[in-house]
Amino acid sequence: MSVQSIIDTRQYLTFQLGEEVFGVDVTHVREILEFTTVTKVPRTPEFMRGVINLRGSVVPVLDMRLKFGMTRTDKTVDTCIIVVEVSYEGETTILGALVDSVQEVFELEPDQIEPAPRIGIQLKTEFIRGMGKRDDRFIIILDIDKVFSSEELTFIEGMGNPGEEKKMANG
Repeated sequence: MSVQSIIDTRQYLTFQLGEEVFGVDVTHVREILEFTTVTKVPRTPEFMRGVINLRGSVVPVLDMRLKFGMTRTDKTVDTCIIVVEVSYEGETTILGALVDSVQEVFELEPDQIEPAPRIGIQLKTEFIRGMGKRDDRFIIILDIDKVFSSEELTFIEGMGNPGEEKKMANG
């Protein structure tokens, strides 16, 4: 979904990774959790911190700092997990996004969002819906459905099924 497809006012949940502020459409956010014990799963990508038990469901937790090429998220009083719904090929996957802190929810008008900068072919920015402007600060608006590759989402979906996890880990 491009900036041109944003034709109405939307609410965004903003969160911080280092000094950068990111936003995600609140329609994809299920809940926000305090950072809790995460069970590490062997042979997973580095950004995959592990899984948590969310009311009886296994939810993978991904370190957004590592996913975006930053250093690992340190646990602080503000560190939290944003539980989001990600759609891929008609399927919805629930995952936890580990972030430094959650900021606020606010509305952005379509005219407050500019297209993502084109920074050459080496840097992939298709997961950025646009750059929101608020109080003289840019907010990187994410297309949460495109932050993770199809291979990563297939791997994450397999974590809920032990047979799939074993197949994927071995081959």
